Amino acid sequence: MRFPILRGVIERRMLVNYRVEPEVLARQLPAPFEPKLYAGRAVVGFCLIRLRGVRPRGFPELLGLRSENAAQRAAVRWTQAGVSGDGVYIRRRDTNSRLNTLAGGLLVPGEHHHARFDVQETIDKLAVEVASDDGETRIAVRARLTKTWPADSIFETCEAASQFFAAGSLGYSAIGDVKTFQGLESRCRTWHAEPLSVEEVRSSYFDDSAIFPPGSIALDNALLMREIQHEWIGRADLCCGAAIATPAAVVAGSPAEEPVPLPGLAAP
Repeated sequence: MRFPILRGVIERRMLVNYRVEPEVLARQLPAPFEPKLYAGRAVVGFCLIRLRGVRPRGFPELLGLRSENAAQRAAVRWTQAGVSGDGVYIRRRDTNSRLNTLAGGLLVPGEHHHARFDVQETIDKLAVEVASDDGETRIAVRARLTKTWPADSIFETCEAASQFFAAGSLGYSAIGDVKTFQGLESRCRTWHAEPLSVEEVRSSYFDDSAIFPPGSIALDNALLMREIQHEWIGRADLCCGAAIATPAAVVAGSPAEEPVPLPGLAAP
């Protein structure tokens, strides 16, 4: 399915990342996705993102929408018809925007579930709680900006982690019967990530020991990005394990113009 190119501002994006045993994550991924590894570990997590001025390209920012959103993600690779790619698989999206829940899968890729967001934020501290209407998503995190990188992270530095996630600019979300995956590529005008020290974190999905047995998953790091100009570009579906989405996919509404290929931001 083709989607319009959307433009907006990422006011705040918090990435909370876990390292997990590859074989454990592999059991949670639908075909054709496989875990993308770093230092022998798979990488999963959730993204908490506040968007401003989201609108179709060519529309003024004043007409754009503002929303809080959450996504549960995994870094993945895939191969179809002999062509390989990598990015993120998004198992679930939650939003406080009723419009997003209606438009999900139609105007923007992926199903969106309505949720309540409780956000307390200062320049250096953040506290976010998410509770979906259907009870499936429960997230709570408290964190603060820091200059110190976690000593036990699989990533050597904040920059190494930042580049790992920047490279995953193409994300796929399940739609309907989980046999079709809608693609979304994110292009950013700037890219800057700062480390966060996580003081408390809870996730109904990543804390579920029936999915992630004790010892198979651990908090690895958290990153914060703010005030990022970006565009979201719909890409060709992966359908029933047969279709292939590539950067050459035609974008509806702009067959000739492509954004400047600046560093990417993994789709939320």
